[in-house]
Amino acid sequence: MGLVNRFKGYTLADLRKDLVAGFIVGIVAIPLGMAFAIASGVRPENGLYTVIIAGILISLLGGSRYQIGGPTGAFVPILLGIVMQYGFQNLMIAGFMAGIMLVIMGLLKWGSLIKYIPRPVIIGFTAGIAVIIFSGQISNFLGLKDVEKHEEFHLNMMAIWDKISTFNGKSVLVALFCLALLIAVPKITSKIPPALIGLLGSTLIGFLFFQGQIPTIGTSFGDIPNKLPEFEFFDLSLEKIIYLLPPAIAIALLGGIESLLSAMVADGMKQGYKHDSNKELVGQGIANMVAPLFGGIPATGAIARTATNIRNGAISKVSGVFHGVVVLLVLLLFAPYASLIPLASMAPILMVVAWNMSEKKQFMHVLKTKTMDSVILLTTFLLTVFTDLATAVIAGLLLAFVIFITRMSRALHIKKGKTALTHLSEDEKEGIEVITLNGPLFFGSTDVLEESVSAKQKEKVVILKLQDVPYIDTSAEAALLNIVKKVNRQDGELLIVGLQPEPKQLLERTGLTHEIGHHRFFERMEEALGTAKQLMKTKVSSQIS
Repeated sequence: MGLVNRFKGYTLADLRKDLVAGFIVGIVAIPLGMAFAIASGVRPENGLYTVIIAGILISLLGGSRYQIGGPTGAFVPILLGIVMQYGFQNLMIAGFMAGIMLVIMGLLKWGSLIKYIPRPVIIGFTAGIAVIIFSGQISNFLGLKDVEKHEEFHLNMMAIWDKISTFNGKSVLVALFCLALLIAVPKITSKIPPALIGLLGSTLIGFLFFQGQIPTIGTSFGDIPNKLPEFEFFDLSLEKIIYLLPPAIAIALLGGIESLLSAMVADGMKQGYKHDSNKELVGQGIANMVAPLFGGIPATGAIARTATNIRNGAISKVSGVFHGVVVLLVLLLFAPYASLIPLASMAPILMVVAWNMSEKKQFMHVLKTKTMDSVILLTTFLLTVFTDLATAVIAGLLLAFVIFITRMSRALHIKKGKTALTHLSEDEKEGIEVITLNGPLFFGSTDVLEESVSAKQKEKVVILKLQDVPYIDTSAEAALLNIVKKVNRQDGELLIVGLQPEPKQLLERTGLTHEIGHHRFFERMEEALGTAKQLMKTKVSSQIS
């Protein structure tokens, strides 16, 4: 019934738009799928399998109408590191485990948590990934031989420098020709994918003039089979699951973040439409569980291809499904010809992808603010480049958390004195003090809160005005309890005015309302002052007697 409703009003004209958009995105996905796979340390066909299987499932089961899934640049450094440290087969298992995690995250409705990741952290790791992708293609662009790959950025740069003498001018010519087409085609027409023209044109140049003189997919990886691999499940054991837990978590977290970011981009391009973030995580999870069983690497929502899908008139999920079908047909019919593609043709495609994903304008914008956001940005960026993505994101989030807590603790304003007692006589004011709090009360501001009532409190009645306190946590509740005890030791009285509903619920649950006394809570200041005057009269009378 849901499927019928989804396509209610769907016309042949809509189908034609979806097929056109799906065809164009499918053509774009072919060179990118192979390029991302090679950059990730696996065979090019593994990228195509991912586009086909994960791409179709993400479109069918995900929570975004326009999402295009497959291999992405963001995954390149993390997948390369996993392949080098754990091996290809274990990458498949880690991807499968990450899929299970994504499904669980979706079922737990964690999709909305993406909005709590600070923008400087996202820009920082995205720019860092772009640097890693770009630098990782230098050797292919220059046609260098026997360059050893490392997980560390600086070691990769040293390895390239060590092999700079193997520079191949013919590879550089092919790469420059491809780069020229990538730059020129968008200026001439927006209807033809630049990556396709760049790949085909430079491959033709390499085949006609430099055959056998430059590295190609065929010479580096052998022929690409023109069929999908057979279904193969993994030999899972508890020891292996524990062993692969860290990379699986990294894949799941990055996949979830990028998929939801891509879906948010789609929402922005299609005004009035909003994706289902939790359904998107479930769809991404299922796709990543199935794809490795057929040789596919981890997949996520691809921002650039999703945008291409929308720009070319996509109406429904049909376009995303058809894009996978297009890649399948190309694999079945033309796979043998892919062996002719020079690695130097793939390099500029990935370099342009890296340049476009670098968020250079946003990066410089945040940097120019010269605020703590700039520090978060640079920390995340540098750690992404020189350590790893997981370390960078965790450090960026922790730094953002500490800065946020520091800022929020300063947001609490405390005003002490007798200014609120202007309509009382001087005698009535004696022994009464009003402390007005403005801002959230939480663990970052408890010291300021407790200092507001000194240990040698002279006043016998202390009135806390809390109508401008929107939030109280358990740490602040404990600090309030200490204040109550401090006032009681001085034989004083504590009155509270204007406690908001949410903080009031917390104090009732913890029992602090009972500890203070329900009769000590007031809605209005006038009521509290009346009680304060009565208390002072009682205390004065008891002292005289």
